[in-house]
Amino acid sequence: MWGLWMLLSATMLHTFLLLLLIGTFIRPSQPMTREEKNKLRNQVLEMFDHAYQNYMDHAYPADELMPLTCRGRVRGLEPSRGDIDDALGKFSLTLIDTLDTLALLNKTVEFEKAVRRVVTDVRLDNDIVVSVFETNIRVLGGLLGGHSMAIMLKESGQMLWYQDELLHMAKDLGLRLLPAFNTSSGLPYPRVNLRHGVRGPETRTGTETDTCTACAGTIILEFAALSRFTGDPTFEAHARRALDFLWEKRQRNSNLVGTTINIHSGEWVRRDSGVGAGIDSYYEYLMKAYILLGDDQFLQRFNTHYASIMKYISQPPLLLDVHIHKPLLPARTWMDSLLAFFPGLQVLKGDIRPAIETHEMLYQVTKKHNFLPEAFTTDFRVHWAQHPLRPEFAESTYFLYKATKDPYYLEVGRSILENLNRFARVPCGFAAMKDVRTGSHEDRMDSFFLAEMFKYLFLLFAEEEDLPFNVEDYVFTTEAHLLPLSLSTASNSQPPSVVNNMAGEELDDANFEWTCPNTRLLFPDPAFPRNLREPIRSAVDKSCPRPAAIREPGMGLPPLRAQDFMANNPEHLELLRRMGVSLIHLKDGRVQLVQHATQAVSAVAAEDGMRFMQEMMELSSQQQKEQLPPRAVQIVSHPFFGRVVLTAGPAQFGLDLSKSSSGVRGFVTVAEPYNGCSELTNGEIVAGRIALLQRGQCMFAEKARHIQKARAIGGIVIDDNEGSSSDTAPLFQMAGDGRNTDDVILPLLFLFHKEGNILLEALKEYSEVEVLLSDKARDRDGAEEEDCSTEEKDQSSHTSSEPLDESKVTTQEQVADDSVVEQESVQPAEGLDSYVPVDVGEETAGDGDSDSQSVDSLMADWQEDLEAFKQMEKDEL
Repeated sequence: MWGLWMLLSATMLHTFLLLLLIGTFIRPSQPMTREEKNKLRNQVLEMFDHAYQNYMDHAYPADELMPLTCRGRVRGLEPSRGDIDDALGKFSLTLIDTLDTLALLNKTVEFEKAVRRVVTDVRLDNDIVVSVFETNIRVLGGLLGGHSMAIMLKESGQMLWYQDELLHMAKDLGLRLLPAFNTSSGLPYPRVNLRHGVRGPETRTGTETDTCTACAGTIILEFAALSRFTGDPTFEAHARRALDFLWEKRQRNSNLVGTTINIHSGEWVRRDSGVGAGIDSYYEYLMKAYILLGDDQFLQRFNTHYASIMKYISQPPLLLDVHIHKPLLPARTWMDSLLAFFPGLQVLKGDIRPAIETHEMLYQVTKKHNFLPEAFTTDFRVHWAQHPLRPEFAESTYFLYKATKDPYYLEVGRSILENLNRFARVPCGFAAMKDVRTGSHEDRMDSFFLAEMFKYLFLLFAEEEDLPFNVEDYVFTTEAHLLPLSLSTASNSQPPSVVNNMAGEELDDANFEWTCPNTRLLFPDPAFPRNLREPIRSAVDKSCPRPAAIREPGMGLPPLRAQDFMANNPEHLELLRRMGVSLIHLKDGRVQLVQHATQAVSAVAAEDGMRFMQEMMELSSQQQKEQLPPRAVQIVSHPFFGRVVLTAGPAQFGLDLSKSSSGVRGFVTVAEPYNGCSELTNGEIVAGRIALLQRGQCMFAEKARHIQKARAIGGIVIDDNEGSSSDTAPLFQMAGDGRNTDDVILPLLFLFHKEGNILLEALKEYSEVEVLLSDKARDRDGAEEEDCSTEEKDQSSHTSSEPLDESKVTTQEQVADDSVVEQESVQPAEGLDSYVPVDVGEETAGDGDSDSQSVDSLMADWQEDLEAFKQMEKDEL
């Protein structure tokens, strides 16, 4: 699907006119040469081969490749990742998702082999619960896209053996998804058991009450295509019924839809509305259903929604969520990366100016961080730091290039390729980014990376003669699967929709736009697009935040000030006891403080205790604002060559890696004793190397002094808490020991148990392992991308880099009465105490934080982020 398709309907018969937006309204002085484009096209092919072949060699028939450990991800054999694993159904997900990519990239021989493998090896009757949404767009869409390609090749005299085997599998899968639609509303359950359906004791599903708007509204393309390929109208009817219900439940004043809806009552569970996670592809499928099926009703609905989006949500170049009942009231101050598809949809709509503006904003954010963070704030700082190699930005880049022919977008595509190769490429494929600030990796390569990313990048650089077929004859699904526009004329014996909410309504011609814009008139000045981009580039460039003002300490300070408190100081512990304050050491190194006024030695001491606790809350909040960003441990020796990057916690003492242009590079050696709590017995071996140490039994600063005395050049402390991982735990920041630590001049970093084990296993397998300790990962040549100032890194919240564990989103509040001042938690997990995180002179873990102005607003923001992050995981991750 290239530029803008607008399809006209006449009476009951649909005739389709495919219009390509071909305006070329900018001619830079040095456009990209054909040779350069060919070179980049070939680079795309090489990168695809690297990803695909590693999946086939190390993962198939598993659903996905784990590129860091070079093995397949099999559900049930790997630790659960929650809702994200609902995309995995033991049906060789990546291979099915990649079928039509192979055909588009002219890999006909491999495509034929892949089809034979799918037909022979893949089973769909697995006793496993899967996401209806993910299975529809990835697997059903993949089978239909593969079938479309097989039919195209058969018509050209190839694959003559093919007898619609993929289509038969698609229908089988469609029938397995149908039980999910057995609801009073017609909205599907979010999950279904492939063997048993829903609502039975053996199904392990059917009890859900909510689903996201995109989950229910992103069915029509695949189900309608299945109906028209097979002549069975059942599938299309169910998809239309779900869309009809969502349209009926829109907020009538704002004409917006919420993010989450109750599948039984139709009540909106989450009333925030945007174009990102939870809603995105609902809008996309209204437009594309009109393109594919020629039904005017879909276009009318899309235009109605689009007008409201541009009125309330669009604040060029930003797209900010609002409340559906109060659309002038913002619902959040950050944006998620899934909205990057929207400029591409605006191109299909024909609204080019805001598409250029929003895309440019997204591009400038990627230039700051190499990739688009999962979420970022309105001043373009990292909010959630992950990047699972999403293709939406590349998709919009492709559509803008096809609409404008502006070579600028070819350069954007080149930067996407370079960043993927420099920062995400590993020996066994491409690894998702755990933290775009440090360049650390996550052991995942989602199927959509092969299904979408390489399609759009190949099409961006390919010439027309490079393509095996005319892609203008196809529509791209949200997973970039190819469905032929010829389906619009195919019979599906379509009965009237079960719920026809538009019945009796006349179509308003004012809601229809029948022609594409004439870009020569729309952009008479060749420099016009550049003029749109410049102010946005300047705004983002100036967005590095300034340091937050330091809070003034309160009056009436107690005898022991919170900032002087040391948990290993006996005198301080005695003062706490006298004030009625108890101190509890938690397993993760944190300190919990609880005050009971009745246990104080006097009323004055109890009052001092209240002041101490209040000051500790203020200090904790301030320390969280001053959290150091995560650091990186990059394995640079053979055979890793910098491809493996581990997220590391910083120390509040020693060499500041953010001020080191090259970091510290050296071979690693295990210290003896391993805990580093006494003078090293293998000092002659540690000298000139980076020492590996185990957490525990003494202070971090003491460990640092011992390895420094042995003339080590750096140290890495590995957590002794088995199973801990930066995937699930908040950032760990090592504090000093209460003494002056200016004597420690080497860098000390902290690795959780899982990341530490990767390093230890590498050391076992290879006698010499060299690492680079730095503030962020470098490419193989040691180069570093431009980034914001250190101040931005200091301001970046840990909420940006990892979803917070809800059990740890707690705080202390004092409830003053005549007998007790005690803690109160904010929605703590069952069975866990709340705490004030304290920066004290022992091994203390530091949470990440947002820039909230009070503890209450901080907690509210965290709860909102948690809910939104879980929703994103459920929707598309």
